[in-house]
Amino acid sequence: MVKVWYMDKEDNDQRLEHHIKPPHYISLEELYKKTGVEYFFINSKNYEEDELLSTIRKRRNYTFEDEITCSKLCISEFESKLKTFYVEHLHTDEEIRLVLDGSGYFDVRDGSDNWIRIAVETGDLIIIPAGIYHRFTLDTQNYIRAKRYFIGEPIWHPYNRPAEHMECRQKYLLNQNKGFPLANKDD
Repeated sequence: MVKVWYMDKEDNDQRLEHHIKPPHYISLEELYKKTGVEYFFINSKNYEEDELLSTIRKRRNYTFEDEITCSKLCISEFESKLKTFYVEHLHTDEEIRLVLDGSGYFDVRDGSDNWIRIAVETGDLIIIPAGIYHRFTLDTQNYIRAKRYFIGEPIWHPYNRPAEHMECRQKYLLNQNKGFPLANKDD
């Protein structure tokens, strides 16, 4: 089950938990209010038949999917590639990940520019909104296998910070200031 907490300031090893002592955990509702990040639990053993996932995909018009495995065995120049995932960036489209196996961390910025760490593991599906600054890293297991979902053809280009001028960023900030729409919370 997903855990969410505020991180300490930057630390040397990105794969450790890095939480304020004692950890300042936050609820999934608070995560959504502060960042717009949505969370769902999916039956990863039978995700093709999962009704919740099917509903989410239909409502959000996800028409393309692929699978990614991040591990030392599957990625050449593993350490270098992991460092690029950890660079703070945003995307023009949502980032949707369903963890099929393994675990890792997605870090997202709140409205005060603090890092919130989301520890994901098997069965966790998160939807990171377009325009939010975020990053990804593996935990100390160094392994995750996940489904990625897209609207139409995959566009997966990271725009490193600063990218304040981008339309997706401006729209995100507007939603963050006025409150994220609750329409998607019915899933």
